[in-house]
Amino acid sequence: MIEKNNTWELADRPKDKEVIGVKWIYKTKLNADGSIQKHKARLVAKGYSQLPGIDYTETFAPVARLDTIRALIAIAANKKWKIYQMDVKSAFLNGYIDEEIYVEQPQGFIAKGSEEKVLRLKKHFMGSNKRQELGTAE
Repeated sequence: MIEKNNTWELADRPKDKEVIGVKWIYKTKLNADGSIQKHKARLVAKGYSQLPGIDYTETFAPVARLDTIRALIAIAANKKWKIYQMDVKSAFLNGYIDEEIYVEQPQGFIAKGSEEKVLRLKKHFMGSNKRQELGTAE
């Protein structure tokens, strides 16, 4: 799955850019009886090592304010419109980015013969502080 998402590409280590470290987060999902249902692993960037004003300028998640949602619901109710809601799971992870962000190759996925290379991100990545835009989803 991690390679199918086309999140990054191998690149030479840049001399003028910081390379962000990565780490694996492991979780065990249990059944109601306490038995193991499945093991999960998530790769995240060590975004806490990024410096505000240098590596990124701002962070936010573009979501609607509650008063805006209430106003839209009131208008829809008044006009007897049907209301539909949806959530795009991990939407920011699917958007492409235009800038250059580099991360280390993750343990267990180091490309043979390219151990000195790093990964240039093509899409947003969990843990990265550079989220002021969703990018362009394709």
